[in-house]
Amino acid sequence: MRYIIIGAGAIGGTVGGRLAQTGQEVVLVARGAHRTALREGGLRLRVPEGELRFRPPVVDGPDALGALRADDVLVLAVKTQDSEAALRAWAPAPVEGGGTAAEELPLVCAQNGVESQRLALRRFRHVYGVCVWLPATHVEPGVVSAAGTPLTGVLHLGRYPHGTDDTARRIAADLEKAHFEAPVVPDVTRWQYAKLLSNLGNALEAVSGPVDSEEAVALYRRVRAEGEAVLAAAGIAYVSAEEQAAARGDKVTLVPLDGVPRGGGSSWQSLSRGAGSIEADHLNGEIALLGRLHGVPTPLNELLQRLANAFATERRAPGSLPLRELTRLADGAVAFVQEDRGRPSLA
Repeated sequence: MRYIIIGAGAIGGTVGGRLAQTGQEVVLVARGAHRTALREGGLRLRVPEGELRFRPPVVDGPDALGALRADDVLVLAVKTQDSEAALRAWAPAPVEGGGTAAEELPLVCAQNGVESQRLALRRFRHVYGVCVWLPATHVEPGVVSAAGTPLTGVLHLGRYPHGTDDTARRIAADLEKAHFEAPVVPDVTRWQYAKLLSNLGNALEAVSGPVDSEEAVALYRRVRAEGEAVLAAAGIAYVSAEEQAAARGDKVTLVPLDGVPRGGGSSWQSLSRGAGSIEADHLNGEIALLGRLHGVPTPLNELLQRLANAFATERRAPGSLPLRELTRLADGAVAFVQEDRGRPSLA
């Protein structure tokens, strides 16, 4: 199979690079300065064994490839806020032998959150979800870093909304040759919702820095507690912390990489690159949405969603809101909701 990596950033670049390392055919899809750097100098993948360099074809969209092949696998690895545009561009692409990408090809959503695969299923017949446990960084054009060892990542995958098939198993086999563990599971959404709860701290890290102090961890626990309450109210199952720990074990241990400064998660990286957008609407915003649907207040997730979007729009530096100020805002948001819920109804 040939893998077309739609979004060759931290996740897509790492997956594409590792697949290329095994001799797998890979095409990278990128934009702007990153695309230019990939075309001119190849993909520089910094991993514990050193810097690897690959020169797969680089395109900016399906038109540059002509007709797609019947053995192509589309891997959607853009940020969720960019998914709709990518799906719209790739769905009608013709496939050799007849049909379109949306009708004929598997689309693998390797992203944070749960929204992209729902968007994909509106257009694509064969959608696969991935729970991405892959620490990776992309802040410099042409360069991606992945510090995990002995495995680069753990990628649970399955058909969306549920089930498994031979295509999923073939993709998993390719990934497992490329420094990943890739369990094929019939209930991939259980893993993704568990990861969503972890990702609720992305916006906190992006606006106020690492979640490593007692105060930051305490605030994250409050944010996560809102998420857990919402999933319970919605009847959405997710993998327990114990099951996640048993599945991951010590398979992905982070090690310092030469010449790679300490960075942050995906939302922090968006702010660091000055991307102008951030994924908070599909992480904290997913909890806010479910909270509104099921009558559960989510003031902390709404606050982080609003702040992260403001940081992205205004291109503010990541980590520039003091944690003490964020905590004060969080306390105020919770107090306002409590006061509002205590007021008599006007009905």
